[in-house]
Amino acid sequence: MSQPLNPLDATSLLTSLGAAGVFVVLFAETGLLIGFFLPGDSLLFTAGLLCTTTTAGVRLSLPLVLAAAVAGAILGAQTGYLIGRRAGRALLTRTRNAHLRRGAARAEALLVRYGHGKAIVLARFIPLVRTVLNPLAGVVQVPARTFTVWQVIGGLAWTVGLVLAGYALGATVPDVDRYLLPIIGAIVAVSLLPLAAEALRARRRARIAAAATRDSAPVTSSTQEDLK
Repeated sequence: MSQPLNPLDATSLLTSLGAAGVFVVLFAETGLLIGFFLPGDSLLFTAGLLCTTTTAGVRLSLPLVLAAAVAGAILGAQTGYLIGRRAGRALLTRTRNAHLRRGAARAEALLVRYGHGKAIVLARFIPLVRTVLNPLAGVVQVPARTFTVWQVIGGLAWTVGLVLAGYALGATVPDVDRYLLPIIGAIVAVSLLPLAAEALRARRRARIAAAATRDSAPVTSSTQEDLK
């Protein structure tokens, strides 16, 4: 009896849908705000692994996986950008999802800090931010040609890099399917490091700002009395 499809489990997605699952997940994660919870990083790496070993009776084709990954990431990002240009900032400001709000703030900070090209490429490697940055780029009117060039470069680096990394590991480690769960767990943990680092930086900036506010506060009469 086949197991039910679990959209949060990379192995379940791949054994149920094959390379088509790669396309669907990446398109949704990078093009539709509803796809922010999908496992893009672990899916790509696991897909590469499953091109070297058979799991649940499934062995994937590397060329098909690469084609599906690249197509899903590039078409998804372009769709997200067009949605942002047409629907405007209301899509992001009216959402009640706290994760999307935080992702939008991080994506906007990335654009300001690194500029369009570098931010668009870097966002591919940061969960949640890669979902929000594409429509946000449309909202803030990043030139279409600039966005397209850099999102294609970032999409190729992200998808091809992770798929080939999984393939290389599967090709060099015997019986790698035995270690599939811990490997996927490690990939998920690594993919969350940029978010954790950004959260720590934001907390540090907040503490510094609070300390600066206290230091610059005017001395009131009650404060003067305390100092006597």
